[in-house]
Amino acid sequence: MQKPLTITAFPAKRSAGGLHDFFSQADYFWPNPKDPNGPYINRDGQSNPDNFDDHRRVMVALSVQMPALTAAWLLTGRSSYGKLAGDHLRAWFVTPETRMNPNLQFAQAVIGVSTGRSYGIIDTLHLVEVARAASLLHTQVLSAEDAAAVKAWFREYLAWLNTSNSGKAERDALNNHAMCWALQAAEFARLADDEALRQEIYQRYREIMLPNQMAPDGSFPRELTRTKPYSYSIFNFDVMAALCQSLKGLTPDPLSFQLADGRGLSKASQFLYPYLKDKSTWKWAHDVEHFDALPVRSPGLLFAGVAFHNSQYIDLWKSLNPDPTDKEIIRNYPIRQPLLWV
Repeated sequence: MQKPLTITAFPAKRSAGGLHDFFSQADYFWPNPKDPNGPYINRDGQSNPDNFDDHRRVMVALSVQMPALTAAWLLTGRSSYGKLAGDHLRAWFVTPETRMNPNLQFAQAVIGVSTGRSYGIIDTLHLVEVARAASLLHTQVLSAEDAAAVKAWFREYLAWLNTSNSGKAERDALNNHAMCWALQAAEFARLADDEALRQEIYQRYREIMLPNQMAPDGSFPRELTRTKPYSYSIFNFDVMAALCQSLKGLTPDPLSFQLADGRGLSKASQFLYPYLKDKSTWKWAHDVEHFDALPVRSPGLLFAGVAFHNSQYIDLWKSLNPDPTDKEIIRNYPIRQPLLWV
């Protein structure tokens, strides 16, 4: 395991923010061949390899290492694992010299167009499992002061997610971005002991997201129209399932909840299972990139399998790759430690 490394180790010269501000560039924007020094233009589904990626890279590393250390501590009881997990939390959220500012004001910037966009909030999806892990270890591994500081950071970020124009725009999106906002807000609220907000998010899931995003057959029509319909469908399913798992304990049970016409996690699982089992049966367009790297071990299959006592889902989950190496796949794979969730 690597020692904690935060965004402050990688100054972003293209950022309009400061050393402690997370910065990323919108994936699908490229220089305009007709105006090389002008504003970037969109090429949907095609990631620009020349984008600044260091802040994303270290956040993904945090999301891999810190939950793994927490899981190792839970499994073995070895205090060294817990201490190392705590070191990551202190570096990112407590220590003044290395902590990240609790906002994403400068994420997914587009050169010549915007210093940051609401879509960038999806970048902190990789803090979801970090928050889950922190909720399991902070009282035993961190000092009372550090535990309070970690919670305070997530409360402050949660307030920004709820009140900023960028946060509200993501919350009100009509596709996977709204689902990702909800999962983040739900899990951060769980760590911050904000039960009222968890209830609010669950109501939004039942009354807005589920009715507007899922078709009667369990598919996600807006994801199917993208240039990466396979990966976006799986991604939205995984995030939706994780959201239901995060909200577990509320009533009616989020995992088994369904609309009057049957739309819910069960229907989404039924839709995607055949295509996760045999990708060759996929009826829609192939993704323009990274199609061959999918599927990987879908957390949605695990959560649905446990919730619905479906051994086929769990068996398929076990058979899929748990450790993808494709950078793009890793970026859309934020939940890796089932011990922390079930």
